[in-house]
Amino acid sequence: MEKISLLGCGTWGSAVAQLLAEKGLAVTAWQRHKAKAESMAATRKHPHLPDLTFKNNIIFTTDLQEVLKAGEIIFLATPSHSIKGLARSIGKSIRDHCIIVNLAKGIDLDTLMTMSQVIRLETDIDSSQIVSLYGPSHAEEVVRNLPTTLVAASTSDTTAAMVQELMSSEVLRVYRNEDIMGVEIGGSLKNVMAIAAGICDGIGYGDNSKAAILTRSIEEMTRLGVKMGAKKSTFAGLSGIGDLLVTALSKHSRNRYVGEEIGRGKSLQEVTEGMDMIAEGVNTCRAVPRIVEKYNIEMPIAKAVHGILFENKDPLEKVKELMTRDLTAEKC
Repeated sequence: MEKISLLGCGTWGSAVAQLLAEKGLAVTAWQRHKAKAESMAATRKHPHLPDLTFKNNIIFTTDLQEVLKAGEIIFLATPSHSIKGLARSIGKSIRDHCIIVNLAKGIDLDTLMTMSQVIRLETDIDSSQIVSLYGPSHAEEVVRNLPTTLVAASTSDTTAAMVQELMSSEVLRVYRNEDIMGVEIGGSLKNVMAIAAGICDGIGYGDNSKAAILTRSIEEMTRLGVKMGAKKSTFAGLSGIGDLLVTALSKHSRNRYVGEEIGRGKSLQEVTEGMDMIAEGVNTCRAVPRIVEKYNIEMPIAKAVHGILFENKDPLEKVKELMTRDLTAEKC
């Protein structure tokens, strides 16, 4: 039985732990909070996933060193804003030839790095040992064994193939991609765009508006990715348009929910204070002005979301601004 270390027991981390356990792998899962770890160990349930009953080959612990000793494949499943600190804390404890599989989606606010870049910087392991596993995948559906597809991205096709084989099953199909930059930019920026789609829903706009937002959002994501060295074709894949669609349209999406509530007139503080889980797009959106400045790029939808979330701009006024921008040719 292969052994897996998993850091972070949120909904997605727990769903991945269950997928691995169902394949007969021994999973040692780290939960930061002792009471939560003890509860999951005792009840075999997750507070936000009623359809999940943890397999017996998943062990829960709050001891970080115990988890790191358990396996040579380490899954990082904490929120993106905590990846830097976590990677720094485990950097000297991980084995030389381990594989790190990153599940977090976001941009580091200090460096504007993607998660794989942050992990490499803080752990000093080679980029060929890092895989980012992204794609359209709500935990609520994965734990019900509904067919799902993901993409394992790494600079090393060999490493990506290893994770592809490790994760794939009758209900989960994993593709691989060497364009890890493109995969991570798509998987991170789509959360911001899903907030925009939710704002449209909250205001009461219809299908025409939603289609416009999604189409122009994928263009913005692609434009940024290419500027950062990614391949344009990656954004037509699972971590681009695939992840954008599921996050912008699903009832399970926390980012769409945030946008919808704001479109209905609530403030960001009011919305987030009433949520038990994190909407990653809020944190990623904070980086938008600096991204636009650094890469000298137009991102009107992302900038509009930033204005609404952090500058108290009126959603209706921002929509008007978007609709009355200088007329241009469509570039795809």
